[in-house]
Amino acid sequence: MRTNKPYLIAEIGVNFYDTARVMGISPLEAAKIYIDKVAEAGIDCAKFQSYKAGTIVSKNSPAYWDITKEPTKTQYELFMKHDGFGEEEYCELCKYTHLKGIDFTSTPFDYASADYLENMVDFYKISSSDLSNIPFIKYIGAKGKPVLISVGASYLSEVDEAIRALQEVDCKDITILHCVLSYPTIPENVNLRVIETLKRDFPDVRIGFSDHVAPDDMMMTLAVAYMLGAEVIEKHFTLDKTLVGNDHYHAGEPEDFKKAISNFKWIDTVLGSGKKTVLECERVSRREARRSLVLTRDMKAGEVITKEDLMPKRPGTGISPIYTDIVVGRNIVRDAKEDTILTWDLV
Repeated sequence: MRTNKPYLIAEIGVNFYDTARVMGISPLEAAKIYIDKVAEAGIDCAKFQSYKAGTIVSKNSPAYWDITKEPTKTQYELFMKHDGFGEEEYCELCKYTHLKGIDFTSTPFDYASADYLENMVDFYKISSSDLSNIPFIKYIGAKGKPVLISVGASYLSEVDEAIRALQEVDCKDITILHCVLSYPTIPENVNLRVIETLKRDFPDVRIGFSDHVAPDDMMMTLAVAYMLGAEVIEKHFTLDKTLVGNDHYHAGEPEDFKKAISNFKWIDTVLGSGKKTVLECERVSRREARRSLVLTRDMKAGEVITKEDLMPKRPGTGISPIYTDIVVGRNIVRDAKEDTILTWDLV
């Protein structure tokens, strides 16, 4: 995996099927166009989903998404539309993604896909929907690759159980992704402070965020997630948010991701190093805006300086007010006019 922070994942999922239909090209060609755009946007990883409708869902499972955006009424029907790829296609996409210089992964939804993806993916991603599928979690965790696991629609105790399961099979590289399993997630429900909760309760693993909030103009959801400590950020990716079906309606387009990356860089810039020191850009201001001890009256050489003879004024090029008690009681060395900035050679 790349080491960028935040590590940014474009969740292509199966959105390329709709793009292929609209463009009149094959799904494989469309998937490669998606990878091209992911790479061009500066994203770290192109991510897909690997499943077969018959192994992921029973035929009568109802929809749990916004059917005004995706009108398919059952999960089985939806998955049937998008399960055409297998090992051969994902192998080709893996090679193509790596040629573009970015990471590749695909979420497995069954044991067969988990097996054939093993030699392709840079890390495994486990869906929120499999958080309670402990045998499957252990099976993936035992393969020795990094594992990212989304924890939408769960209690903290369930997250703990899943992480323990990974650790029991000696999975050493784990990332928990805060997620809200609602498509789309309205801002009032995103609850990004959960990132802080997860960081506190699971200090030995990375914490990130998998986003289902529809993009806003400034991509603020991802920016706030990063500021709260998300080290990995995943968001659904599309070439056209207006496409009907599947995940387009809450996905980001390439320009949205570019804006998010720009935000991350700006945040890094303004957060700085955390070291409190005098910056080079402050040196003149420090000198001119601080105060020095200044005479309040004309004084003759040999006179004793009293507290009433001094007033702290700008600039800070003379004796600092912190030395007032040292200066008071000393003699003025030579004649000095009122408003003279005292320096050590005068006392």
